[in-house]
Amino acid sequence: MTAYSLRARLLALWVLLLTSAAATAYLMYGVYNQSTGVQVAQAEVAVARACRAIIDRYAALVRNRGARTAEGDLADVVEGALGGFGGVEGGIWSASDGSIAYAYPTYEGTGPKTDLPAAERETIAAVNAEALRVDHAVPQRRPSRTQVLLLQGCPLHGPEPGLTAWTMGRVRVNDGPTYTRFLAGLGFLAATVLGSAAFLGWFLYGFSGRIARLEAALATQPDGEDLPRLAPTGERELDRLVDALNAAGGRLRDARARIVATERLATAGRLAASIAHEIRNPIAAMRLKAENALASGDSNRAALALEAMLGQIARVDTLLRDLLNLTQARPLHRTPTAIAPLLAECARLHEDLATARNVRIETVSDGLPESDHPHIDRAQVARALDNLLLNALQHTPAGGRVRLGAARDTVDGTLRLRLRVSDTGPGVDPAIRPSLFEPFVTGRPDGTGLGLAIVREIALAHRGTTGLVDNAPETTFCLDLPWRPS
Repeated sequence: MTAYSLRARLLALWVLLLTSAAATAYLMYGVYNQSTGVQVAQAEVAVARACRAIIDRYAALVRNRGARTAEGDLADVVEGALGGFGGVEGGIWSASDGSIAYAYPTYEGTGPKTDLPAAERETIAAVNAEALRVDHAVPQRRPSRTQVLLLQGCPLHGPEPGLTAWTMGRVRVNDGPTYTRFLAGLGFLAATVLGSAAFLGWFLYGFSGRIARLEAALATQPDGEDLPRLAPTGERELDRLVDALNAAGGRLRDARARIVATERLATAGRLAASIAHEIRNPIAAMRLKAENALASGDSNRAALALEAMLGQIARVDTLLRDLLNLTQARPLHRTPTAIAPLLAECARLHEDLATARNVRIETVSDGLPESDHPHIDRAQVARALDNLLLNALQHTPAGGRVRLGAARDTVDGTLRLRLRVSDTGPGVDPAIRPSLFEPFVTGRPDGTGLGLAIVREIALAHRGTTGLVDNAPETTFCLDLPWRPS
């Protein structure tokens, strides 16, 4: 099932809001047009009925007076017929003389309107001419931007030929109270919808920015590091999440510290069994030498036994010293450290051993910045390099080479210090490769198996890693440390 983000849902709501506003405006416009259409239809019916009323009154006048009709009588006919039709004007038209009677009894001006509208005179003449030609009522509708003009011409049958009655009304479509209410409703809708859309867009922009800042703060944290302490966003709901993440980060740091302590105790437990075995062998050898010297009574043999015992004691002392370096947790003292002098110093300490074994030591630190130095514990990193160098020298045959190098790399936007020790020896036995950094794992019969374990502990203390580089042309160990602590 697809899970949609809150941002996507809010964006969908924003689109739906705009869509519903457009649909509502379209419906309002349709309702307005429908209302206007009803008004036009009603006005058209009124104009037709008014024309019929003129016909009826003219017929009654003809029955009463015959051919003796005057213009004053015709004006009375029109006025009487249109008196019950609000907003309708009309008259009687002669094919030869034009308008012979006109009235607008419901005119709302300052006085009665008695003159024919000059703007519509040609239209009135055309409608009456058409009604006289076809001998039946002729309606006409003439829409404009603000009104619809309705006209109807009706033939009059009487003693005088060429007479027609006409009526005219107007319906305002983009003016008046209806149009004002429509504009007011549309304006209110636009203001509320656009305001809501703007507010929702502003909220989406701010919310997305705050989420992006949280993502950036979490994404810049390297793997294996503690969760960073997040700053408040100013959004109440997000700040509750920030507080929860900060609290979880604190619990994670405490749990990490407890795990490290537990791992050290577990390591010490495993070491105890191995130490018992490693110490028992020298003690057994010293006991045998001492017993034989006492039994023989030979002073020379006693002296040789004492020398052998001192050698075994030195072996035990070395073992215990390495064990203490492995198990004792020392706090880090990070300082900006120049790497090139550190490599040179480590190489110089092992020159005598390298000369005795006919092995040369090379240091490579090209490409490191001169002004920007990594923040490390110099003494502990030097101890790790010493162990790696000693391990390399002891596995390199005569005439070989040991190389000590350093470089600065960027991994996922984070600066890293890469320290490498490589040698031209035979390589690591595949049988011990998976457990190479475990205590008491060694490929030399005279080794304690604690040197690489100490290197791993120093790397972990720096929040770094160490390992054997795969597919390298030479046997290469890499110490990968953060350039600066986060």
